[in-house]
Amino acid sequence: QVQLVESGGGLVQPGGSLQLSCSASGLSISSYSMGWFRQAPGKERERVAEISWNGGGITSYADSAKGRFTISRDNDKNTVRLQMNSLRTEDTAVYYCAAGVVPGTRSARYWGQGTQVTVSS
Repeated sequence: QVQLVESGGGLVQPGGSLQLSCSASGLSISSYSMGWFRQAPGKERERVAEISWNGGGITSYADSAKGRFTISRDNDKNTVRLQMNSLRTEDTAVYYCAAGVVPGTRSARYWGQGTQVTVSS
């Protein structure tokens, strides 16, 4: 049974940082393109960042995340992380980890349950 468990969400002030982690079980992330997505209240789920399974981990980011967020993978620990810096109130959302991401889309094979990120003063 595949499980993706996100952690690291919480409340942070604008300009602050958070690091999200996604721990995978039931699959080896080294064989999957991994990604982070988010969904704010009343909005559709949107792609934030993804990292490929090959090529040493090619990364891709939504325009809103470029220069502020960094996705990384640790295949030995079967974990994917999202470092988020310079957070803005508009980054407030539930963040989801996904495995088997279809590049450049909002589609993925497996999803985590999500972790809430709230950016507020």
